Amino acid sequence: MRYNQLGQTGLFVSELCLGTMTFGAADKGSSWGSIADLDEAGATRIVERSLEAGINFIDTADVYSFGTSERLLGQALKNLAVPRKDVVIATKVYGQMGDKPNDRGASRGHIMDSVEASLERLQTDHIDLYQIHGTDPVTPIEETLRAMDDLVSRGLVRYVGVSNWQAWRIAKALGISERKGFARFETLQAYYTIAGRDLEREIVPLLQEEKMGLMVWSPLAGGLLSGKYGPGAPGNGEGRRANFDFPPVEKDRAWACVALMREIAAAHGTTVAAVALAYILAKPFVTTVIIGAKRQEQLEENLKAVELSLSEEEMRRLDEVSALPAEYPGWMLTRQGAHRRPAPFTPSKA
Repeated sequence: MRYNQLGQTGLFVSELCLGTMTFGAADKGSSWGSIADLDEAGATRIVERSLEAGINFIDTADVYSFGTSERLLGQALKNLAVPRKDVVIATKVYGQMGDKPNDRGASRGHIMDSVEASLERLQTDHIDLYQIHGTDPVTPIEETLRAMDDLVSRGLVRYVGVSNWQAWRIAKALGISERKGFARFETLQAYYTIAGRDLEREIVPLLQEEKMGLMVWSPLAGGLLSGKYGPGAPGNGEGRRANFDFPPVEKDRAWACVALMREIAAAHGTTVAAVALAYILAKPFVTTVIIGAKRQEQLEENLKAVELSLSEEEMRRLDEVSALPAEYPGWMLTRQGAHRRPAPFTPSKA
């Protein structure tokens, strides 16, 4: 297991992060019913094995099973007597947590109410990384940033991040934080897979320029890239993706990726899922990849990815089969900027 610097901070986190969306036997009639399926005992086993494998980073959210995920995570860490300093806990705020009009969003009021509730459920006195879970089209960005900065000042939160924001909004937030002296967003949690590389157009260059960390969610596209689906799949494609078709994926490109990954997996004696994860882990702008599991076997399969090293040729072929179609202004930037890059210097032989 490798450990990477989290944004510009001095904190190091494991390249695999345990996601806890599966924690909590949710009401099957709710939106979490097809995802959450772990009780306290099951969650504790998953956390224990993850820690044994070297994972020190765990991500949750208040909205996952409406607080049950945070509660089970906190109890699992207590059951295992894990020293607080040995685990980096990330959680998120934004989603609907009640039936009142102010029970969601990125307002100061909802953030302040939510952080106290999350701390109680997690059974801790601080959150290592507190993230805004979505874009609030109503609350001014400065209001959100001031609230997050106050939490850092009070010691309730150590670092702040954001999830599912547009590049321009992140850039604006970073500018406000620098101007006002607020704690800045150190991470972005975003969707990124070999079959969904849209992030590379605008957001990745921003992250690299501003030295922000990238936490990848759903690296298997909700299980679509697990090898259970598409041409050559050994089974009927049963599982979460069969009942919950999310996130959206361009299927033709996905099946082309799966076909090549199946070939590479066979050559390495591993799984399609491991190849999909290894491909993402090999990208230099990725800080950590969030993995989740309902069963121990799923977790073990995902852990194999850190042992898999893809060759330059394999990465080239995977890049080619998953390449994004040219899009404006990208193709114009490439055309106009080509001659501005200096040629390699060749020393004179004289």
